[in-house]
Amino acid sequence: MVFRVDRRVRFADVDAAGIVFYPRYFEMINACIEDWFEAGLGYGFDAMIVKGHHAVPLANIEVDFKAPSRLDDELAFKLVVNEVGRSSFKLTIKAWHEDEVRMIARAVLVYIDAEKHAPERIPEILRAKMLTFQEVT
Repeated sequence: MVFRVDRRVRFADVDAAGIVFYPRYFEMINACIEDWFEAGLGYGFDAMIVKGHHAVPLANIEVDFKAPSRLDDELAFKLVVNEVGRSSFKLTIKAWHEDEVRMIARAVLVYIDAEKHAPERIPEILRAKMLTFQEVT
């Protein structure tokens, strides 16, 4: 299964050339992950971070910018899980406009105890939900 969230490119997202300013993609990637936790996994950041004292900081990210996105483009962000380890998980997030891939991000996040700032085993119920979004090869 693929998690999908749509987002229109806004004026605040673009530079003077009228294309998405690349740091804004990182904000969009984070928003996609946050939406996935809320809508896809049923474990929103409020429940995880504020009430549960856990977090999922980014450990690594690699991004390929394939084509420019412009003001008012409708982007479809599609997230798949590549791997779920003991405390970390790997995701691929692609931004599409119509039939063209605009951006591909490969990210590694780590489930941590936010008070200790230390990795913690991903709870089995969360792991099972994550795996429903695993990429089938």
